[in-house]
Amino acid sequence: MMKFGSVDEILDFAIKEEEQAARFYTDLADRMERPWMKQAFEDFAREEEGHKIKLLQVKQGQQLISAEAKVQDLKISDYVVDLEPKADMDYQDALILAMKKEKAAFKLYTDLAASTGDENLRQVFLGLAQEEAKHKLRFEIEYDDLLG
Repeated sequence: MMKFGSVDEILDFAIKEEEQAARFYTDLADRMERPWMKQAFEDFAREEEGHKIKLLQVKQGQQLISAEAKVQDLKISDYVVDLEPKADMDYQDALILAMKKEKAAFKLYTDLAASTGDENLRQVFLGLAQEEAKHKLRFEIEYDDLLG
């Protein structure tokens, strides 16, 4: 885990991660041929942009994010093969990739929460971790429905 010298450094790091996540989903959407698949990933890109906005507001002292009740984890992404994005990726592979990305984001925010002594910031990161867990759950449910 990286060492941070200030709350601003932690928030800047998290903001950059959200920017990367938004680009990831936008790129994934661009690879999808079916309009409904493209739309699903564009929606996730917008949600990641929303996380970035929340972090910017926290940095400016405007908003706190509460940690809601824990989100169920179906653990499907724990048992699927790692993939890299590719031009001819099908929906199933895209869902697997997205589940892995959300799992990594959840772990990032959980680790960031553990790394700070600031209780308000810890709650912000735990709240974002739960939002990432919700995203992963949505992908897992979609994956389960696709195969079911």
